Amino acid sequence: MADGGGLAEAATAAASPPAPAPGLSPPLGWRERLRARLAGTGVSLWFVVGLGLGLLYALRVPLRLCENLAAVTVFLNSLTPKFYVALTGTSSLISGLIFMFEWWYFHKHGTSFMEQVSVNHLRPLMGGTGNGLSEPGSPSSNRESETSRQNLSECKVWRNPLNLFRGAEYRRYTWVTGKEPLTYYDMNLSAQDHQTFFTCDTDFLRPSDTVMQKAWRERNPPARIKAAYQALELNNDCATAYVLLAEEEATTIVDAERLFRQALKAGETIYRRSQQCQHQSPQHEAQLRRDTNVLVYIKRRLAMCARKLGRIREAVKIMRDLMKEFPPFTMLNIHENLLESLLELQAYADVQAVLAKYDDISLPKSATICYTAALLKTRTVSDKFSPETASRRGLSTAEMNAVEAIHRAVEFNPHVPKYLLEMKSLILPPEHILKRGDSEAIAYAFFHLQHWKRIEGALNLLQCTWEGTFRMIPYPLEKGHLFYPYPSCTETADRELLPTFHHVSVYPKKELPFFIHFTAGLCSSTAMIALLTHQFPEIMGVFAKACEKEVW
Repeated sequence: MADGGGLAEAATAAASPPAPAPGLSPPLGWRERLRARLAGTGVSLWFVVGLGLGLLYALRVPLRLCENLAAVTVFLNSLTPKFYVALTGTSSLISGLIFMFEWWYFHKHGTSFMEQVSVNHLRPLMGGTGNGLSEPGSPSSNRESETSRQNLSECKVWRNPLNLFRGAEYRRYTWVTGKEPLTYYDMNLSAQDHQTFFTCDTDFLRPSDTVMQKAWRERNPPARIKAAYQALELNNDCATAYVLLAEEEATTIVDAERLFRQALKAGETIYRRSQQCQHQSPQHEAQLRRDTNVLVYIKRRLAMCARKLGRIREAVKIMRDLMKEFPPFTMLNIHENLLESLLELQAYADVQAVLAKYDDISLPKSATICYTAALLKTRTVSDKFSPETASRRGLSTAEMNAVEAIHRAVEFNPHVPKYLLEMKSLILPPEHILKRGDSEAIAYAFFHLQHWKRIEGALNLLQCTWEGTFRMIPYPLEKGHLFYPYPSCTETADRELLPTFHHVSVYPKKELPFFIHFTAGLCSSTAMIALLTHQFPEIMGVFAKACEKEVW
């Protein structure tokens, strides 16, 4: 969001038109734009059509067009009602197949196949362009580039701060249900994260790190586990090998914690050794960054193990120490792990203190931040809230603050309430999430639903007020109330992140495309004509011949 100085500069720039740069032509006026449009391929196409009609008229005698038209008329008059039944029945069948395909394609991809083909393939052939004739320096071009940059930032995929353990949780789910909870796209992003966090350019100096560099790139889980054991044979203090085994081979949280403790012991030794050599060369500095990443990751996962095993105070202590010792790692969103643990302890004053630091206008928001803030304000009034009483006397100041906090949270991520109110079934959260998307809503509700249920009346207040948000933002893709407009790319990214057996939540709800309505109407009308022709052949035959006479 721009500050006051930025708005003043923007207003000044808008008031004074920029001078054209040397060597460049001035912006085109409307007459020049019209002339350029008339000289485009669209006019060329109309010229070709007109030329073809003129040739057809000139050659009407050699081609014997009049005689051929008379023959066609005689042929049509000789057709029986059975032909019209077959014609309309075939048309109904074909249009019905097109309708079913359009319906399936729309529900799978969120767009119309015919519209997509028309925009991407037919429109360029007809002379249409996506951007028109806007110049690179024109205001419309600047707005488009600003919107595209905003969409790119809004649709960035983030690592899930509360992601589960592959071996101890995701794989056990697969054993029980036979379903894969993670998509290939999600696991591929995790592989890229592991290569970024756990490898560096100096890995060739240590044989065990060289083996682990190949292990992180391996797609097959048994091959990764085998490579981790090979690295431990070369170096028993290879921390990243223990990390891989804890994440993927351990089948229980207890086993994962044991392996992470071994990784912590090895990681601290390597980290101290790297600190002593960090100033010797740029390679040593890169090695220290890598060893720091490994140590922070291990401590964070140990805190999550303690949280899952019920040692919540121990988990809170590890997280607080981690945030104090490594403040630059706030981008990992460790505070979201801390918020969830503090809510489990019902330490609401500590939760408020964390929110006061991270729920800042200059910091990126998340569903955890917005909905936790709403939960704290809801907690003060939810036990006594009654819709009937509120409708008679109006909302008090505290109730109004709670409702506004709920509206703020729903505007940021409108998918969350359906999971909190159990209107949609939950699945295991993915390893990566898209902020403001369905994947983030699943990740939040999976861990925080219990905290909403613990507070009496919180879900009741949410149920009574969350839909009121949409009245304040009637066009969420164009203009927001407290946040930027809702990004239109969330559905596509969420379909890549979430498994196929989950029905992705879409916001705002899309209307059915024109071609679905068109093919449905065409199928229904042709089927009705076929039925009428079959039942009343004489009447429909007379009607068809009358229509032919009107046409000819």
